[in-house]
Amino acid sequence: QGSGTFSVEAAVATLVPRDGHMLVLDNGAYCKRLGKVATLMGRRTTIVPHPEDEAVSAEALDLELRQDPSITHVGFIHCETGTGVLNPLQAVSDVCKRHGKGLIVDAMSSFAALPIDARQVTFDALVAASGKCLEGVPGMGFVFIRKAVLAGCENRSHSLAMDLFDQHAYMERTGQWRFTPPTHVVAALCEALVQFAEEGGQQARLARYAANCAALIDGMEGLGFRPFLPPALQAPIIVTFHAPAVPGYDFKVFYAEAKQRGFILYPGKLTQVETFRVGCIGAIGIHEIQQAVNAVGEATRARGWISEDRPTRSV
Repeated sequence: QGSGTFSVEAAVATLVPRDGHMLVLDNGAYCKRLGKVATLMGRRTTIVPHPEDEAVSAEALDLELRQDPSITHVGFIHCETGTGVLNPLQAVSDVCKRHGKGLIVDAMSSFAALPIDARQVTFDALVAASGKCLEGVPGMGFVFIRKAVLAGCENRSHSLAMDLFDQHAYMERTGQWRFTPPTHVVAALCEALVQFAEEGGQQARLARYAANCAALIDGMEGLGFRPFLPPALQAPIIVTFHAPAVPGYDFKVFYAEAKQRGFILYPGKLTQVETFRVGCIGAIGIHEIQQAVNAVGEATRARGWISEDRPTRSV
């Protein structure tokens, strides 16, 4: 139980030995968080930086693994929601498999929407949570771990609460959580899974999110906003837009104007470019996306950041 980051930390603590060496492919804020998690728990950590507007490189990973055989595990963010970039899971998995390295996948923002086939993608652990694309409420993380891998993880975790080996053994033995479970979150997740099945599962959810994403980008471009990523890298989860290049722009003011109209904008997570982010997921469709675009248009017109006569595209 806990936020998605709890389950990421639990996976690293349980799977990576205390004398292990974890490489993290970094092209954004959540990759950096994964690296910080490993570093703070005392695991030797190597960060391989990439530009924020590019996917991580399986070729760069292959080079690092050939040059440093001490690396035992690779940490990978499937969808880096700092920008919305989709990273190449299959290619990274293939490299790790070829080198015999354990792969820990943070699929927090992709699981249940983007296709992930464990028969094709080899990983030691894949981490997800009750919110995001499952459309439950936040509060319960979970980790898919290969049984053969988990069997060798006894007494490895530095934490009592985050020891996934112990949690699994206790659940198998008693059918119970070790500690107080988040009962309301579990109940909400059960209902969310019913709705997920009724919608048509992963493919249907992806189709809705993709339609949302396309409508959002089209509408925002109609207002003059530029997406940060090219279409080939954009995951249909969250879209990063360049901030208006106009005098007097202030994100806090922009945020307040949009909030007054019923919508919350995410601040940008980039280090070099001023941006903001808009999500495509949740129990919404293109009607709600159009409402959000209209709210952004009204907010920017109210501040004089776009022309009053610029039309808003219908979706």
